[in-house]
Amino acid sequence: MKIELYEDTPLHTENFLKLAEEGFYNGILFHRVIKDFMIQTGDPDSKNAAPGERLGFGGLNYTIPQEFKKQYYHKKGAIAAARQSDDVNPSKSSSSTQFYIVQGTKLTDVQLSKLVQSRAHIPFTDQQKNDYKTFGGTPHLDYQYTVFGQVIEGLEIIDKIASFQTDNASRPLKDVKILSITIISK
Repeated sequence: MKIELYEDTPLHTENFLKLAEEGFYNGILFHRVIKDFMIQTGDPDSKNAAPGERLGFGGLNYTIPQEFKKQYYHKKGAIAAARQSDDVNPSKSSSSTQFYIVQGTKLTDVQLSKLVQSRAHIPFTDQQKNDYKTFGGTPHLDYQYTVFGQVIEGLEIIDKIASFQTDNASRPLKDVKILSITIISK
């Protein structure tokens, strides 16, 4: 996959680049895979995890303040930071290391209209509507998790990973890992 990171989410982008440059993500598993939703990675405990071991609790000893931007939303291929739930993290600060890539599903106008009601009447732009209907996504996550990048090549790899059979904790039965990340500047 080839991804673009957003410059106007500097805390998340700089953190990701720093970790990638250090080789932090090399060998880390996609530890949580939910078809038609997302694929999640970034738990350092996954590098040497035994088969079936429950994952998703690892990270470094810091969080990143949220950087919600209206122009970045959870369409297919969006890269977003994972985080703890609102009950322990009301500020919606992001995980230091864990992130997910949206697979999602295509939505209809009726589904999008219902979501507007549940989003405190925050409307979708025409572009968002088109993207959610054409490519799919997970719009119920908008303004809840920081989106800081987008897959620009290799969307089919998301579908391939999402098709893996998983256990009851959504961990793939066959390990799927990041071999390495290469940073290419513009």
